[in-house]
Order: sequence, then C-alpha cells, then structure tokens
Amino acid sequence: MVARTGPWSTLPVRRVQAGDPKLDGERGGDWHLRVPAVRQVLEHGWDLGPATVLVGENGAGKSTLVEGIATTFGMAGEGGSTGSMHRTRPTESGFAHDIQLVRGAGAPRRGFFLRAETMHAFYTYLDEHPSARDPEFHALSHGESFLELIGSRMMHPGLYVLDEPESALSFTGSLALLQHLHDLVRNDSQVILSTHSPLLAALPGATIYEVGEWGLRECAWDELDLVTSWRGFLDAPERYLRHVLDG
Repeated sequence: MVARTGPWSTLPVRRVQAGDPKLDGERGGDWHLRVPAVRQVLEHGWDLGPATVLVGENGAGKSTLVEGIATTFGMAGEGGSTGSMHRTRPTESGFAHDIQLVRGAGAPRRGFFLRAETMHAFYTYLDEHPSARDPEFHALSHGESFLELIGSRMMHPGLYVLDEPESALSFTGSLALLQHLHDLVRNDSQVILSTHSPLLAALPGATIYEVGEWGLRECAWDELDLVTSWRGFLDAPERYLRHVLDG
C-alpha cells in the first residue's frame, strides 16, 4: 500500500512552499504578492493531497496558484504536458519563480496542464506538431475537443492540473470529466482543479479550498458559497433575476 500523504507520500507534489527566488528566464510581474491566497502559500506553505479543488470569485488567485504549480513542475503556462514548449504570449506572474515543490519519493514526473482560456492556441500548436493519435481538434466541438484531449493526455499516473475546464462542457460532459478525474486519483495520480462548477467541485475525496480575500480556507462542499448560491438560484430564479434585471 503506497502512502498518499505525509512525509512518505508518493504524490508528484506533496507541498508547495517558498523557495529562493529564481531570476532566470522571464519572471513576470510581482502583482501576485498582493493576492492573499498567494501570500498565504508563500508565508506558510501548502500541503496537498491526492485531489485538491479550488473555488472562488474571479480574481481571487485560483488560476495564479494552479499556473504556478504547473509551470514549476515543468509544464507550459498556456497548457500542455511536462516538457511542452508551447507558448504564445507570456502572461504568467512571478509566482512560479518564488516557490519550490516538495515531491514525493519515487513519484511520477509525468503531468499535463489544461488551461481553458488558452486551449484554442494549444490546438493550433498540436496541429502544427501532429501526432498519429490526435484528431483535428479544431474540427471538433469545443466540448468534444476537451474530452478528447483529456482522454488522450491524462491516462498514466502523474500530476494533472486543470483550470476551469467546465467552460467547454455540458452537464453530461462535466459528469464524464468528473468520472475520469476520480479514476485518475484512484490509480495513483494527483489532481489539482480550479473551477466555478459545483458539479466538478464535488470530486470524491477532494480537499476543497475556498479562495478569497481571506486567502485559502478549507471548506465542505455543501458549505461553499458556490454551492449555496447555485442552490438558491435553482430553487427560486425569479428572486435573483428580479434584483439583476430591475437593478
């Protein structure tokens, strides 16, 4: 039985913590230092388990955190596998230059970063560097291309980082992704997911963090603002719409 947590963890990333600032390459800006969740990680470190979910409002720092982990692990900041050279326009913060990842002993080094906002350019990169296993991603629907990519790139034990993948997916597509992520975790992979979807946030066994002006705080699924807001809207949409449309 392999250890998934603690000092004997075999996870690809068992802890994120501040490291000696790296000056090599393009550092990006230092605006991330003003983000409470980022400051919390730099000051206190962050222990990770097999599955981690981040939820919170836009601008709370979710994407900054997952991007920093992915790029420090060796993935391209705009998405791709470990060792990917895909890059169009540098937009990353300097967070990845300020951290180090504590890896589990003997943990797999394979990984893939799916970043929803840059997938169109990533598909173009794949078309320009074709593989026999890949379809023509631009010829598929948005959701079909996401699920095809996930199915072909997220298979073997490794670290899989996803930033708002629900943007392309229907309800049934989101369920299919949830099942796939659950299977990955059960088969010795590690998943870190940033999402606005209450469905994906329900990933079984995941530790959920609500990200906001307080930093990072662990929260149960049914106590998330995300879940209570959606539940309230679905129970009485007219109450919400009255405030929005008559405001």
